[in-house]
Amino acid sequence: MRISRTILLWLVVIVALLLLEVAQVTRLFTLGFASILGNVVSFVFALLLVTILALVGAIFVGIFIAHRILAPQGFSPFEEEMLKMRQEVQELHRKLDRLSVPDGAPSPLTGEVAEAPAHARPQTPSSAGTSAPSVKERP
Repeated sequence: MRISRTILLWLVVIVALLLLEVAQVTRLFTLGFASILGNVVSFVFALLLVTILALVGAIFVGIFIAHRILAPQGFSPFEEEMLKMRQEVQELHRKLDRLSVPDGAPSPLTGEVAEAPAHARPQTPSSAGTSAPSVKERP
């Protein structure tokens, strides 16, 4: 992964500020309060840099929160249609397996043992005398 120059510049600025902070905390050197207020340019630069970084951070936090609130919790209509279509394709695969694989042989796709449809099963003497289930008539 290649780091862009802009990111590298900001990393250098942040590391420099961190080193400055560590140097002040360890009292390696100290900046007097009067010297900071005396140099107006450095004070304005520091104030603007902190303001810009705070605004950028606030914008990113706001975008993140807005995305979490406004993001749909379920599937979109397109995704729901694709899931239905996937189920239909799987059902067609199962039907095709039942047609192409002989009884008792495992399916090459799913490994399941295919059962013959009811109309293709040989009739046994016990079921030969029974009639087919009746179909309900429409009112």
